[in-house]
Amino acid sequence: MYSLRTVGNGVKRAHRRAPRLLRREVSTKHGADDVNQARQYCLNQLRHGDYDAYLIRHFVPSSGRDAYDALRTLNLELARLPETVSNPAIGRFRMQFWRDTINNVFAGTPPREPISVLLHNAIQNLTTRAGGSSVSSLKFWLLRLINTRERHMENKPYPTLASLEDYSENTYATLMYMTLGAMPLQSVHMDHLASHIGKACGIVATLRGIPVLAAPSQPIRGPAGQGVGSTRSPALLLPLDVMAETGLKEEDVFRYGPNAEGLQDAVFQVATRANDHLITAREMLKNLQAGEAPGHDYEHQEEPEHAHATSSLHGEEDTAADIRRGFGVLLEAVAAGDYLKRLESANFDPFRVRSSWKLPWSLWRAAKRREI
Repeated sequence: MYSLRTVGNGVKRAHRRAPRLLRREVSTKHGADDVNQARQYCLNQLRHGDYDAYLIRHFVPSSGRDAYDALRTLNLELARLPETVSNPAIGRFRMQFWRDTINNVFAGTPPREPISVLLHNAIQNLTTRAGGSSVSSLKFWLLRLINTRERHMENKPYPTLASLEDYSENTYATLMYMTLGAMPLQSVHMDHLASHIGKACGIVATLRGIPVLAAPSQPIRGPAGQGVGSTRSPALLLPLDVMAETGLKEEDVFRYGPNAEGLQDAVFQVATRANDHLITAREMLKNLQAGEAPGHDYEHQEEPEHAHATSSLHGEEDTAADIRRGFGVLLEAVAAGDYLKRLESANFDPFRVRSSWKLPWSLWRAAKRREI
C-alpha cells in the first residue's frame, strides 16, 4: 500500500447550449439582463462540469468572483474541446475563435456570448475600481492559457514530469494569477503560492482524467443514425519518463484499465510530485503568516508578467493583509489535496477513486482557519 505521507520532500458534463440571445452578435455594451444571464450560464456550467470550482467561487472575494466564474468556465470549455470535436483541425478553429473573442473583449467589443459578456463586465468593473493598468496583464495570461491548451489538443503524453509541471504553470497557475489580478491583488508572495498550488492542481487534473481519457470515446452518429467516426482515440497523458521507469504501457491501460502493470507505480510517482508542491505551499504559507521569509526563491519572480509583484516586496503587515484578502484563491490547494487523499485511499488506482462529499466542509474549515 502506497502512502503519500511517506514521501515528498516539499517541492509541489454535459455542455449546455448558451442562451441564443448571448451568442455571436457583437456589442460594445451589455445590459444588466445580459450580464445576469451570462453569470447564470457560467454558474450552471461550473456546477455540472467543475464542481470543485463551483464550491471555491463562494470563497473568492466578490471583487474577483465574476472574473473567476468566467475564467473557470472558459477553462472548462477549452478542456472539453478534444472530447467534443471530431478532429484537431476543428479544435484549432475553435481555439482561434476564443483568441479572437479575447482580443475583442479587451478592445471593448465583446461578442454576445456568455463567457465573454461576463469577462467584459469584470474587466469594466476592475477598470473603474483600479484603473486601466490593472487589466494589462490579464490579456497576456488569457492568451497564454488558450495557446497552451491548443498545444495539447491532441492529448499526447507529456515527455517528462517537468513538462507536465510547465503545462500546469501555464494553465492552472495562470488561472490563479488572473483571479488575483482581477481583484486586484498584486503580491509576489501570493503569486509564488499560486505557482505551487497551480502546479499541483494541473497534475491532479491529469490524474483525474485517466479513467475518462483511457476509455473508448462514444461514436458520432449521422442524421440517419449511422456511425460517422468518433471524437477521439483513447489517451494516457502520464509523463513518458515516469511510464518508462515503471514499465507502464499505454496499450495495457487501454486494454486492461486498472489492471495494467505499472499503473499504480506511475500514478504514485506523479501524485507524489503534486503532493510535494502542496507541502511546499503549506510550509511557505506558515512562514509568511509567522512574519518570516517564504523559505525559498520564486522561480518566476524575474519574469516581466510578475513585475507588478516584484516591484514592491511588502512588509510583514502588508503580506498578512494580502493573505487574508486573497485566501479564497488559495483554496484550490484544498480541492487538490482532497483528491490526493482519496487517490491514496484507493491505493493510487485512479479508476477506484470515489467522489468527495467532505470537500464543502473541508473548504469552509480551511477558510476559517486560514490553512491549506
